[in-house]
Amino acid sequence: MHKHVAILGSTGSIGTQTLEVIDKNPDHFKLEILTARNNADVLIAQSRKFLPNHVVIANEDKYDYVSQKLSDLPVKVYAGVDALEQIVEMDSVDIIMSALVGFSGLRPTLRAIRAGKDIALANKETLVVGGELVTKSAIENSVNIYPVDSEHSAIFQCIVGEEMNPIEKVILTASGGPFLGKDQAYLKKVTRDEALQHPNWCMGDKVTIDSASLMNKGLEVIEAKWLFGLKPEQIEVIIHPQSVIHSLVQFEDGSLKAQLGIPDMKLPIQYALGFPKRLRSDLERFSFSEYPNLTFHAPDLEIFPNLTLAYRALEIGGNMPCVMNAANEVAVNAFLEGRLDFFDMPGVIEETMNSVAYIATPDLNDYVETDSEARKIAGSYLL
Repeated sequence: MHKHVAILGSTGSIGTQTLEVIDKNPDHFKLEILTARNNADVLIAQSRKFLPNHVVIANEDKYDYVSQKLSDLPVKVYAGVDALEQIVEMDSVDIIMSALVGFSGLRPTLRAIRAGKDIALANKETLVVGGELVTKSAIENSVNIYPVDSEHSAIFQCIVGEEMNPIEKVILTASGGPFLGKDQAYLKKVTRDEALQHPNWCMGDKVTIDSASLMNKGLEVIEAKWLFGLKPEQIEVIIHPQSVIHSLVQFEDGSLKAQLGIPDMKLPIQYALGFPKRLRSDLERFSFSEYPNLTFHAPDLEIFPNLTLAYRALEIGGNMPCVMNAANEVAVNAFLEGRLDFFDMPGVIEETMNSVAYIATPDLNDYVETDSEARKIAGSYLL
């Protein structure tokens, strides 16, 4: 039996690697839908190779171009954000790979859940911003959320079969990024190109910058709270530069379970799409002889305050994680465009968190308004 897959954000890093997994497993997966926001040329190339039944380009200005380029194929082309949100409800889809970047992933993922579609979740901001809404809706619609982040996939793999055994805590590992061990003086001078040189993982620009600032780990802390029903004090972060142990789970008896492997996102992608089966793959195998030393140490919260800001947002709750996420997206974009120094990003985020009105029990409209307000306030600190 094939699983029919829709990929939201097919032209990004996770989307393209998902297509590699599908390509390697034609007996298990059938591609149904591809979507992209702006990257029309890559979307066209993907469509010509994989022949999905439906394609969405969110940027309506590019509809005619995409439609004309695919006019000789039996591929239906749509455009616009509304089309992106509506297409996830199609009966022909079994599982959605949610690989959009940032806040934009929340609404289509919620629509897919309400339509009863299982979710392979790579868009961590969906749970960071609207974790309570998303998890409640998943329960109400009997939908499974399979984590794709390597850390959360590792935790998920460790707790399969442990349903009767409560988790004492989880330990999220972090590589430390390209600036591990650097001091504040160094961080004040880093360039865009330096920040994009991740030592272990191949990711998109936004996620790579988040990893360099440890914000990515902060987002994952909040995501873990919702995925696994944890309290903040049950989530620990530890620096593990080799990125071999992807995360650990500690149970009430003190036992630790860890998931190990070569750092390759195709493994958690394949696990999420294929669950409950482990599908055979030709991915590189881990060898202990090539990693004689696995090291661990606590993160430096003075040098990388974003992790502290994420824990603060999680403790406050309500719309505060949404505020933090929006401010971070603005700050990262400004850094990538050369309008903000790397070292100054946490300050923009913290000032925005201190300025936006707090809402204890937000609904979806509140999240949308909070996101917009936080972006405006964060942007004002760049002037």
